[in-house]
Amino acid sequence: MSNNAAETVIGAVVVAAAVGFLAYAANSTGVSGPVDSYNLHANFRSIQGISLGTDVRIAGVKVGSVTGLDLNTDTFRAETTISVNKDIVLPEDSAIQISSEGLLGGNYVELIPGGSEFNLEPGGEVLDTQGAVSLISLLLKFVSSSKK
Repeated sequence: MSNNAAETVIGAVVVAAAVGFLAYAANSTGVSGPVDSYNLHANFRSIQGISLGTDVRIAGVKVGSVTGLDLNTDTFRAETTISVNKDIVLPEDSAIQISSEGLLGGNYVELIPGGSEFNLEPGGEVLDTQGAVSLISLLLKFVSSSKK
Protein backbone atom coordinates (compact mmCIF):
# COMPACT_ATOMS: atom_id res chain seq x y z
CA MET A 1 0.00 0.00 0.00
CA SER A 2 1.43 3.37 -0.99
CA ASN A 3 1.66 6.38 1.29
CA ASN A 4 -1.20 8.18 -0.50
CA ALA A 5 -3.56 5.23 -0.08
CA ALA A 6 -2.61 4.80 3.59
CA GLU A 7 -3.16 8.51 4.26
CA THR A 8 -6.55 8.36 2.53
CA VAL A 9 -7.67 5.36 4.58
CA ILE A 10 -6.50 6.95 7.84
CA GLY A 11 -8.26 10.23 6.89
CA ALA A 12 -11.49 8.35 6.16
CA VAL A 13 -11.30 6.58 9.55
CA VAL A 14 -10.77 9.91 11.34
CA VAL A 15 -13.73 11.51 9.52
CA ALA A 16 -15.95 8.49 10.31
CA ALA A 17 -14.97 8.68 14.00
CA ALA A 18 -15.74 12.43 14.08
CA VAL A 19 -19.17 11.84 12.52
CA GLY A 20 -19.82 9.09 15.07
CA PHE A 21 -18.92 11.39 17.97
CA LEU A 22 -21.16 14.16 16.60
CA ALA A 23 -24.08 11.75 16.21
CA TYR A 24 -23.58 10.46 19.75
CA ALA A 25 -23.38 14.01 21.16
CA ALA A 26 -26.51 15.11 19.29
CA ASN A 27 -28.43 12.04 20.46
CA SER A 28 -27.38 12.31 24.11
CA THR A 29 -28.17 16.03 24.37
CA GLY A 30 -31.59 15.78 22.72
CA VAL A 31 -30.65 17.82 19.65
CA SER A 32 -30.86 14.83 17.35
CA GLY A 33 -33.68 16.07 15.19
CA PRO A 34 -37.06 17.69 15.01
CA VAL A 35 -39.73 16.25 17.26
CA ASP A 36 -43.41 16.80 16.53
CA SER A 37 -44.37 19.66 18.80
CA TYR A 38 -46.67 22.62 19.24
CA ASN A 39 -46.08 26.16 20.49
CA LEU A 40 -47.38 27.87 23.62
CA HIS A 41 -46.90 31.48 24.68
CA ALA A 42 -46.31 33.11 28.08
CA ASN A 43 -45.48 36.61 29.34
CA PHE A 44 -42.95 37.01 32.17
CA ARG A 45 -41.85 39.94 34.31
CA SER A 46 -38.28 38.59 34.15
CA ILE A 47 -36.68 35.78 32.17
CA GLN A 48 -33.19 36.22 33.58
CA GLY A 49 -31.02 33.20 32.74
CA ILE A 50 -33.27 31.96 29.92
CA SER A 51 -32.25 31.96 26.26
CA LEU A 52 -33.30 30.29 23.02
CA GLY A 53 -32.98 26.53 23.35
CA THR A 54 -33.38 26.47 27.14
CA ASP A 55 -35.08 23.28 28.39
CA VAL A 56 -38.79 23.19 29.19
CA ARG A 57 -39.48 20.52 31.83
CA ILE A 58 -42.36 18.89 33.66
CA ALA A 59 -41.39 17.14 36.90
CA GLY A 60 -37.73 17.40 35.86
CA VAL A 61 -38.27 15.67 32.49
CA LYS A 62 -37.47 17.64 29.33
CA VAL A 63 -40.63 18.04 27.23
CA GLY A 64 -39.63 20.94 25.01
CA SER A 65 -37.52 24.05 24.61
CA VAL A 66 -37.71 27.82 24.40
CA THR A 67 -38.10 28.87 20.77
CA GLY A 68 -38.79 32.60 21.01
CA LEU A 69 -37.99 35.56 23.27
CA ASP A 70 -39.13 39.12 22.68
CA LEU A 71 -39.80 42.27 24.67
CA ASN A 72 -43.29 43.76 24.53
CA THR A 73 -42.53 47.50 24.40
CA ASP A 74 -46.05 48.41 25.59
CA THR A 75 -46.08 46.30 28.76
CA PHE A 76 -42.30 45.85 29.18
CA ARG A 77 -42.82 42.14 29.77
CA ALA A 78 -40.88 39.32 28.14
CA GLU A 79 -42.98 37.46 25.58
CA THR A 80 -41.85 33.87 25.43
CA THR A 81 -42.67 31.10 22.98
CA ILE A 82 -42.03 27.50 23.98
CA SER A 83 -42.24 24.35 21.94
CA VAL A 84 -43.78 21.33 23.72
CA ASN A 85 -43.83 17.70 22.52
CA LYS A 86 -47.18 17.04 20.87
CA ASP A 87 -47.91 14.02 23.08
CA ILE A 88 -47.97 16.30 26.17
CA VAL A 89 -51.48 17.70 26.69
CA LEU A 90 -51.68 20.47 29.29
CA PRO A 91 -54.80 21.66 31.12
CA GLU A 92 -55.66 25.31 30.44
CA ASP A 93 -55.04 26.33 34.07
CA SER A 94 -51.43 25.13 33.98
CA ALA A 95 -48.68 27.38 35.33
CA ILE A 96 -45.22 28.15 34.00
CA GLN A 97 -42.22 29.42 35.95
CA ILE A 98 -38.50 30.03 35.65
CA SER A 99 -36.73 27.57 37.96
CA SER A 100 -33.10 27.08 38.94
CA GLU A 101 -31.19 23.81 38.87
CA GLY A 102 -29.44 24.73 42.11
CA LEU A 103 -27.38 27.40 43.74
CA LEU A 104 -24.79 27.45 40.97
CA GLY A 105 -26.83 25.76 38.25
CA GLY A 106 -28.54 27.28 35.25
CA ASN A 107 -32.20 28.16 34.83
CA TYR A 108 -34.90 26.28 32.97
CA VAL A 109 -38.61 26.72 32.26
CA GLU A 110 -40.90 24.54 34.36
CA LEU A 111 -44.46 23.69 33.38
CA ILE A 112 -46.81 22.85 36.24
CA PRO A 113 -49.95 21.07 34.97
CA GLY A 114 -53.27 22.27 36.36
CA GLY A 115 -56.47 20.38 37.01
CA SER A 116 -58.87 21.82 34.44
CA GLU A 117 -60.89 19.51 32.24
CA PHE A 118 -60.20 21.83 29.29
CA ASN A 119 -56.80 21.73 27.57
CA LEU A 120 -54.54 24.40 26.11
CA GLU A 121 -54.77 24.54 22.34
CA PRO A 122 -51.63 24.78 20.16
CA GLY A 123 -50.65 28.44 20.03
CA GLY A 124 -52.45 29.11 23.32
CA GLU A 125 -51.18 31.21 26.20
CA VAL A 126 -50.24 30.09 29.69
CA LEU A 127 -51.58 32.88 31.92
CA ASP A 128 -50.19 31.85 35.32
CA THR A 129 -46.50 32.82 35.13
CA GLN A 130 -43.72 33.35 37.64
CA GLY A 131 -40.52 35.01 36.49
CA ALA A 132 -36.95 34.44 37.52
CA VAL A 133 -35.96 35.22 41.08
CA SER A 134 -32.60 36.93 41.43
CA LEU A 135 -30.39 35.25 44.02
CA ILE A 136 -28.48 38.48 44.61
CA SER A 137 -31.65 40.46 45.39
CA LEU A 138 -32.73 37.74 47.82
CA LEU A 139 -29.36 37.88 49.57
CA LEU A 140 -29.51 41.68 49.76
CA LYS A 141 -32.98 41.51 51.34
CA PHE A 142 -31.70 38.96 53.85
CA VAL A 143 -28.65 41.04 54.76
CA SER A 144 -30.62 44.28 55.06
CA SER A 145 -33.29 42.65 57.26
CA SER A 146 -30.68 41.17 59.61
CA LYS A 147 -29.13 44.62 60.26
CA LYS A 148 -32.31 45.92 61.94
